[in-house]
Amino acid sequence: MALRAPSRAACTLILGTVVLVATTIFAQQNARPRSNDEVTTKQVCAMISKYHISHAKIDDDVSRKLLKRFIKVLDPQKLYFIQADIDFFEGFRDQLDDYVKVGNVDFAYTAYDRYLTNVKEQIASAVKQIDVDHDFGIEESMVIDADELEWAADKKALAERWRKRIKWDLLNIKLQEESKAKDGKPDAAEIMKIARERLHKRNKNLLRMLTDVEDIEKLELYLSSLTHCFDPHSSYMSPDTLKEFQIVMSLRLEGIGAALRSEDGYTTVAQIIEGGAADADGRLKVGDTILGVGSTKDSEIEDIVEMKLSKVVKRIRGKRGTLVKLQVKKGDTNEIVQYDLVRRTIDLSQSSAVRGEIIETGERLDGRKARIGVINIPSFYRDFEAAKNGVRDFKSTARDLQKVLTDFEQQGGVDGLVIDLRMNGGGALAEAIEVSGLFVDEGPVVQVKAPGGDVKSHDDEDSGVRYDGPLVVVCNRLSASATEIFAGVIKDYRRGVIVGDTTTHGKGTVQNVMPVGQLFQFLNNADRGALKLTIQQFYRVNGDSTQNRGVTSDIVLPSVIDHMDLGESFLDNALAFDRVEAAAYQSLDFVNRQMLATLAASSKKRVKGDDDFQELQKGIDRYVTRKNRKEVSLNESVIRQEREEDKQNKKENEDDEKNQVDSRGKGPVFPDNFYNNEVLQITVDYIQQIGGAKTVQK
Repeated sequence: MALRAPSRAACTLILGTVVLVATTIFAQQNARPRSNDEVTTKQVCAMISKYHISHAKIDDDVSRKLLKRFIKVLDPQKLYFIQADIDFFEGFRDQLDDYVKVGNVDFAYTAYDRYLTNVKEQIASAVKQIDVDHDFGIEESMVIDADELEWAADKKALAERWRKRIKWDLLNIKLQEESKAKDGKPDAAEIMKIARERLHKRNKNLLRMLTDVEDIEKLELYLSSLTHCFDPHSSYMSPDTLKEFQIVMSLRLEGIGAALRSEDGYTTVAQIIEGGAADADGRLKVGDTILGVGSTKDSEIEDIVEMKLSKVVKRIRGKRGTLVKLQVKKGDTNEIVQYDLVRRTIDLSQSSAVRGEIIETGERLDGRKARIGVINIPSFYRDFEAAKNGVRDFKSTARDLQKVLTDFEQQGGVDGLVIDLRMNGGGALAEAIEVSGLFVDEGPVVQVKAPGGDVKSHDDEDSGVRYDGPLVVVCNRLSASATEIFAGVIKDYRRGVIVGDTTTHGKGTVQNVMPVGQLFQFLNNADRGALKLTIQQFYRVNGDSTQNRGVTSDIVLPSVIDHMDLGESFLDNALAFDRVEAAAYQSLDFVNRQMLATLAASSKKRVKGDDDFQELQKGIDRYVTRKNRKEVSLNESVIRQEREEDKQNKKENEDDEKNQVDSRGKGPVFPDNFYNNEVLQITVDYIQQIGGAKTVQK
């Protein structure tokens, strides 16, 4: 379907001319038919209009947002498009809504084609700039905040922008290599050679990656840009993306159990996953290169050199019990061998599921003794497929959490409990409700508003609790969605103490994954992927939405993450905060204002007197200063001085990172560091405040 030029009286003659020319080119460049795209796009539009909580129309306002969003997705740093490109695209600012509603997505392919053409041109230019001798001693700067940049007026202006970028990259690699030199007297010429080779390689890989993008991936980018016009969490998932999403949610993967990466067109083994086929076989090693794959027992070995990594992974994955043949070049000897592996189901839960440990605090807290149970919940996961099929012991957060609590009980019980929700991005709403029910008795857990405006309370229907002792919940800016439901329950019921960043992420919406085409099942059963669509908004039992504002902490501890632009309020087109009537619930009075004030005051005093926290605060201050700057210097002496400061401050930055992420995956559940130890101190104070220890109760 050829696109038609806009015919609006308000257009000026000049704009009309631009649009006519643009439309002609637009139609010429997209002669190939994409009937599947047309059907998929029309179905996506129909589903958005019917199911999205806003019921907003796909109109001119959405068209303008879609144009802006898609351009930003392609070129967020304004390094490839020039003003003439933007003028061309602007010719369709009020037309894209009309096109997508009839299934026409030619604009997506035209824009991507122009983008790829510009990428090729700029990389060709960059290759020349990489080999130029740059003067690192002159005073000049580079704007790093794309929002502060206008689109380059012409190719000459864009070339200057790229000159500075190349200079910045070369300078940073140069300083990195100098810092790694063992003798302290690095060879300047050799280091610049390394820097140039690395940049050439980087640009070559970038071009290969963008050239290999398939049409379905372009469609996915475009339709997700459309859904993002309504809220930042709705998206279109291609069939392949949907499969990846299902793997994440189920924590199960069928394949050989090896993490792969692409290097210069070769697929290399980055990690052997414990419990997988490769781990059990023992021959495939990290650093090996996979040259060919036979995806079935009877298939020939297919050469995969220069093949896109996603395609390689697709060929290697398969149903458990089936054979996959790998042609491998061994990393240590360069010998080429063939490994026949039988695929098996890999349980990813070791690093992605609930884990717990009991900490005897005496050694960590200078003699203050208590038995603290610490539980890390990295996500609210649920194997929906297994649950649907009636699998008795399907994977779920609530079930795994109960197992940990049972284990604590068998070890003699605990005096208090810490639940670590840092970095927990949420997950299944049903799991948040079930987990909340383990700590509060029957009653409302969350209120949910449907697209029609009706508000329904979702209650904990199981009488009794699994644990009724002192409870501390740790959150940060990356604790989101279902995590905030649980944190909100603990806060509103006054069931425990919330510790961490100033507030949580602020995602108060519910998404549902719906197969594209469910409105048109009579057409065909083609796999058109799925639409992850915001269909509901949830509210705490006190009536507040967690949207934008999140759940605030009772006790705030310093962290760099708390000062990053992380959270719903920083996202484009985020839904606004609002309120509904409070649900009928009875607070439990495990905490009160005076108790929280006392706990916060004691913590603040300790933090102020702790050298590690004070060093961390200095690092935070430096981070905020750096974050707010719009430009960076390209003068070597200035950057070198900044790097020296960074070296001096490396310890607190590393410690803060460990505070936030080391409790996930392998290793200790709650590492011994100053941040976590302050959480334990708060927990011990809390135990003493409420009058002694309680153990895990059935």
